[in-house]
Amino acid sequence: MAANGNKANKLAFLSMPAPASYVAGLGRGASGFTTRSDIGPAREGPSAEAVAEAQARRGEETDIDPEQFQDPDNEYGLFAGTTYEADDEEADRIYELVDKNMDARRRARREARENEELAKHRAERPKIQQQFADLKRGLSVVTDEEWESIPEVGNLTRKKRKRDERSFVVSDSVIVGDRARTEYETSLDAHQQATGGLETPADNGTLTNFAEMSQARDKILSLKLDQVSGTATSGLQTSIDPKGYLTSLDSVVIKTDAEIGDIKRARMLFDSLVKSNPKHAPGWIAAARLEEHAGRMVAARKVIKQGCEQCQKNEDVWLEAARLHNNDDAKVILASAVQHVGQSVKIWMAAADLEHDVKAKKRVLRKALEHIPNSVRLWKETVNLESSAVDARILLSRAVEVIPQSVELWLALARLESPDKAKAVLNKARKAIPTSHEIWIAAGRLLEQEAYTIEKSEEQRDKELALVDKTIEAGVRELRRHQVLLTREQWLKEAERCENEGAIRTCEAIIKATIAMDVEEEDRLDTWTGDAEAAEAKGNIGAARAILAYALKVFPDKKSLWRKAADLEKARGTRESLNAILERAVHHCPQAEVLWLMWAKEKWLAGDVPAAREVLERAFVANSESEQIWLAATKLEAENGELGVARELLVRARTVADTQRIWMKSAVFERQQGQLSNALETLAAAIKKYPKFAKLYMIQGQIHEQQGDRAAARGSYAAGIKACPKEVNLWILASRLEEADNKSIKARALLDKARLANPKSDVLWAEAVGVEERSGGAAQAKTVLARARPTRKARSADALHKAGSDPWVLCSVGRLLWAERKIEKAREWFGRAVSASEQPSDTWGDVWAWWLKFERQHGTKERQEEVISRAISAEPRYGPTWQRIAKDIANTRKSTREILELVANALH
Repeated sequence: MAANGNKANKLAFLSMPAPASYVAGLGRGASGFTTRSDIGPAREGPSAEAVAEAQARRGEETDIDPEQFQDPDNEYGLFAGTTYEADDEEADRIYELVDKNMDARRRARREARENEELAKHRAERPKIQQQFADLKRGLSVVTDEEWESIPEVGNLTRKKRKRDERSFVVSDSVIVGDRARTEYETSLDAHQQATGGLETPADNGTLTNFAEMSQARDKILSLKLDQVSGTATSGLQTSIDPKGYLTSLDSVVIKTDAEIGDIKRARMLFDSLVKSNPKHAPGWIAAARLEEHAGRMVAARKVIKQGCEQCQKNEDVWLEAARLHNNDDAKVILASAVQHVGQSVKIWMAAADLEHDVKAKKRVLRKALEHIPNSVRLWKETVNLESSAVDARILLSRAVEVIPQSVELWLALARLESPDKAKAVLNKARKAIPTSHEIWIAAGRLLEQEAYTIEKSEEQRDKELALVDKTIEAGVRELRRHQVLLTREQWLKEAERCENEGAIRTCEAIIKATIAMDVEEEDRLDTWTGDAEAAEAKGNIGAARAILAYALKVFPDKKSLWRKAADLEKARGTRESLNAILERAVHHCPQAEVLWLMWAKEKWLAGDVPAAREVLERAFVANSESEQIWLAATKLEAENGELGVARELLVRARTVADTQRIWMKSAVFERQQGQLSNALETLAAAIKKYPKFAKLYMIQGQIHEQQGDRAAARGSYAAGIKACPKEVNLWILASRLEEADNKSIKARALLDKARLANPKSDVLWAEAVGVEERSGGAAQAKTVLARARPTRKARSADALHKAGSDPWVLCSVGRLLWAERKIEKAREWFGRAVSASEQPSDTWGDVWAWWLKFERQHGTKERQEEVISRAISAEPRYGPTWQRIAKDIANTRKSTREILELVANALH
């Protein structure tokens, strides 16, 4: 018994828990199953706080991820259980602003670095198109023989390719048809033999006469045409106009099957729309227009009639119905419309438009005003129909009583009244509508108009014009008091509109009162200058003048402002206004030499030489050591034949001012008077004082060349090159001296040395090309104009891409277009060339001369004079041909017009 009690129970495992990885039936191939006990209860498990609390009671430590605190944006760890409050949101916003500011601070450097890296990447790895651009241009010079000698593309892989030799079975019908196509019938069948070949017997055995059938057809056609044209004598003639018959046939639109199908589908959609929603007016209008497009006017009128019955309160349906009917029916329709929508202005206006008699129109409009007395549009149309000013005034008086808030009606009434009554009308309008700026502007314009109407003294007129300024200022204050804040841009637009309508003083008053609005103190000068330039660009000279006048009151010591005002008066004003502005300018800026010189020049150009001398004397008092004023006084005396006075002024200038330019002008003056020895003495003394001034060596070398002493000239240029190796013109003059001495090799060597000293000078390269051209080395001097047409275009495109703002490049493009007979385009490019320089005096005289030469060949006399006048205004100073001719001793006293003519004749 004891043994049996100690025997192990073989079924004890049934009461034991199963292993964690145990799956029932897995040993015999079962995949297992899932029960409720496996997936747990259908409720949420314990929270993270509950789990942490349980672990703390058991003395267990929570698992901490060492990486969870590394990310500042990961708030899982330390702040996971905290509440996100307003302070946290404000802190996050502050940090975001700090990050944005730091990013903006680094943005410029980052973008510059990215652009540099992108440029470097493109330079290292250019596009395939850029790599082969030169080769593609080189294809233009490939001859036909070279092109034909290029081998054909073949299979160079040395691999045998499998041929596609598929075959298809041909149908029997194709074979039989192809066989019978070339056969000829050589016999007649039994039917053909019985009827005599191909003749077809009629019922009575006679043959068909096709000629008689054709004649009968022509006779019937002519009879029908006679009936249509009304020439037939029978009673069958119609009312068709034969002359307009073909025109009416042209107007018939033949629709394709696809269009007809689309119309049918659209008709079904619109039918469904108006049936499902019969009160939807746009659906009826669309359905009617569809029928109109299909050419079914009767159906369209029927549809729109149903629409009027369903949508009686919609004005658009009635207007569409009136449009689809003729004039008389439209009147009936609109008469019915006003019974249902009597408050519709459009209905009454359409009814008035249907009337052709003025009286009938007036009757309709007055009837409309009985129904809608507060419609501004109806009152305006009614007033416009009145031919009498008295009747119009009566109507407007009634209109402003009914609609006191309409600015247009008040202004129209003021325009029809006399000046005194107009003031009263505007005062009433201002009280009725205190927020309207148009009424204040109209009051200012009325005062200005009254000041100029009657003959008055200047003092009285100035007093009345001063009232314009006071009125506009009071208007701006009142509008601000009533919280009407117009921006300065809106006020400027109003000022420009007043100027365009002839109210110049009102325009100035608006600008005086509003130009300083919404402008920071440090931005005033730039803002006002920009406003003046914008107004001048629009053609509003009065507005620009008023802006500059106000700016000059605030900044009277700004030389740039006075210069802009003087330039404006010179371009758009009179000589008197220019003199007045320059006199004020030198009073406020006595140290501004350019303003004194402009004033003296204007006096000289006006022919008043004593006044010009007086201006320069006053300029000497304010600027005793001014180089420009001394030279201007010398030029004035020399141009007027006072050579002794000019020489004495230069001597005094060398003593008082003692600048290198005065010494140079002294030598030039002596050279122009033929005193070459005095000029050389002056130059020798000047070179000792200013050994780094290159122009002294140039003039000395040119004088030696003029005397025929090439060795001395060569020595002067050599000394200049040694003292000023960066002066390009010295190298060029030395090269041309050697070239004139038939020493082209030495000229090339000098230019090579010059390019070593000045590697980035384009002028030296151009001179080297010129030397090769003049010496006959055309192969070494391939210019753009000497190439074939495709190559010239490519080279021009490259030049524009690399130096698109260079005047000479633009002029060369114009010459290319000229050679290709593209006259208008060439004229446009010449205009761009002379406008490329920032200062007009910096333009090349050669460009002006090329343009004049072009206009001589292809332009009119007016265009030639326009080019000459623009060149005289620009006063060009540069250009290889221009400087050579302008500085020639023989052309010393010649004007800009004469030099321009000489340069144009010299160009080839």
